[in-house]
Amino acid sequence: MSYVRNIGLNENPLYFAYQRETIGSEQFQGTFHAHQGIEILIVHKGHGTLIVDQKSYEVTSGMLCVFQPYQLHHIQVDPETPFTRTVIQYEPSVYESYFAHWPRLLAFFKHIHTSTLHAPCLYGLNEVDQFHSLFQSLETKQPSINKNDELEEYSLFLIAFFRSFMPLWEQHDGQIRSGPTRKTHQAERILSWLEEHYTEPLRLEQMSAELHLSPYHLSHLFTECTGTSISDYVTARRLQQAVKLLMSTDQTVARIGEAIGVTNCSYFCKMFKSHIGITPHQYRKQIQKQYEATLA
Repeated sequence: MSYVRNIGLNENPLYFAYQRETIGSEQFQGTFHAHQGIEILIVHKGHGTLIVDQKSYEVTSGMLCVFQPYQLHHIQVDPETPFTRTVIQYEPSVYESYFAHWPRLLAFFKHIHTSTLHAPCLYGLNEVDQFHSLFQSLETKQPSINKNDELEEYSLFLIAFFRSFMPLWEQHDGQIRSGPTRKTHQAERILSWLEEHYTEPLRLEQMSAELHLSPYHLSHLFTECTGTSISDYVTARRLQQAVKLLMSTDQTVARIGEAIGVTNCSYFCKMFKSHIGITPHQYRKQIQKQYEATLA
């Protein structure tokens, strides 16, 4: 399981994949994961379930989803139908200054990555009128963009995208508080319980007793609904919290390990490196360098 999917936002200021299509479960294995920057997902075709912040949402064509930095999420799609989507991923701090001339647009740009959103999804988009030509233009232009011109080209793309995105978000903001009739996902009760207990030793017997499900049914139900085991989810949730603490506090690595329920510092460092790719100390140094580079 890869918790943080590294798409190289330090080297490449924007990741863009237009109308990427997969069919079958082997081609798209969804797991609980997060990204370093903002991810915007537009679904053109496909059906399934999205889980983010312990809530589930229907995946359907004509939807747009926003995943904030290091926000744990999971998509499970119907393997029998094509899943076609466009993905935009970027590091917000790289582009914020480019929005400075448009205060209202800047405020919206910052809102998307810093505010608590009422819901991550918009539904019923008419992509032909809204984003299609913009995406096609970048798709055509991208292979020939000179390395020295990337920031300029990508900033112009994001400004144009957010200019179209902002009125849609404002129009739907009242509606998405409730959203379309949301199907209650069977895993939500389990996720809510785990949210309260993920820093504690995982005891399946205690969990099954409190949720009134047998241990076997509990594990089977969670895996069936999410494609991920309970232990893998707990690991991902602990790492998500560890990343937040490494970024926002000066607590020692050992103390952060204890805060997420891993009292053995060596094991915490090994677990972190296994999933993130570097040690907690190296990760903190990397974040500090990025912050200093942004200020510069």
